[in-house]
Amino acid sequence: MVPSKIDEMKEEEGSILTKHLVFVYGTLRWHESNHHLLFGAECVAQQCWTKGKLYDSNLGYPFLAASEDNKVYGELYQVEDDEMLEKLDELEGYYGPGENNYYIRYSQQIHTDKGSYQAFVYILPEDREPQDMRFIDGGDWCVDQLLRKERQSYYYFAYGSCMDHERFKIAGVDHFFQKTIGRGVLNGFQLRFTKKMHDGGRADIIEDYGTVEGVVYEIPAEALDYLYMREGVGVGCYRPAVIHLPVNGNLLTQILTFIVVDKEPESAPPNHYSEEILRGGSGFLSDGYLSNLKKHIDELHN
Repeated sequence: MVPSKIDEMKEEEGSILTKHLVFVYGTLRWHESNHHLLFGAECVAQQCWTKGKLYDSNLGYPFLAASEDNKVYGELYQVEDDEMLEKLDELEGYYGPGENNYYIRYSQQIHTDKGSYQAFVYILPEDREPQDMRFIDGGDWCVDQLLRKERQSYYYFAYGSCMDHERFKIAGVDHFFQKTIGRGVLNGFQLRFTKKMHDGGRADIIEDYGTVEGVVYEIPAEALDYLYMREGVGVGCYRPAVIHLPVNGNLLTQILTFIVVDKEPESAPPNHYSEEILRGGSGFLSDGYLSNLKKHIDELHN
C-alpha cells in the first residue's frame, strides 16, 4: 500500500529513510530522456493528473504553470530516499526556498484512479511568465511529442468498440485499420464502463490490478482525425494517451490509446455496443478474457 502522505519515515537496518511522492510530467516520464534518474523508484500511477497548464519551453522539456482551470497528465513515483530527490532537484535547477530556482519544487494534490495524494511537483516559478513558450493543449507531454514527430503511421491500442470493423466500414474509414499488429495486453489496468451516455456506459481503462486486452493496429496519420472525432476528444469525452505494452511477445512503445477524462460510476453498456466489443475481440483476444468481460457486462445489466 502506497502512503497517502509525502514523507514516510521508517527504520531500516538502523538508518532512517525518507520516502517522497513525486509527480513527473516531462522528461522524467517512462521512455523519456531523464527517466533513468528514477531507476529504483516505485511507480504509483502511470496515468494521473494535477491542476496546471503545460508549456513547451522549446528547449526539449516542458514547464507546468499554476492554473485552476486546466489539467496536466503524468506519472506518480515513490522516491525511496533523499539522495534520489536531490538528483531530481539538481536536474530541475531547484536549490531551495528563496533561491534563484529554475523550477520550484511544490507540493500539490495528484489525482489517480485509486485516490488522491499530496506529492512534489516541479513547476514554473511564479515570478516567471511562460513567454515565448508554446501552450500544450491537452496537457500531455508524451502525446504532444509523439504527434509532433509527424510520423506517417502510429501504433494504436483499441480495447472497446474500435476493435470491430463494422462501424469503420459505415464511416468509410475501414482502409485505415487494415494493418493489425496483434493482441496487446495492458497490465495494471481494468476495462470498465465509466463514460455514461444517454443509452448506457462506454468502455474505459482504469488503473487497477488486472489486465486489459485489445487489438494493436498500425494506422496512417490520416486516421487520427477520425479517431479524435469518434472519441470526442474536442469536447472532453476521451483524451489521447501514450502507453507501452507487449504484443506477440515484443514490447512496443509509444502506442496511442484513448481514456475517459471524467470517470463516473459504471453503467451497463447498450447491447449494440457490447456486441461490437465482443465481435471485434473475437479471434484476437483470449477466450478467458472475453468470457470474463461478457460476465462483467451481464452483471452490470442485472
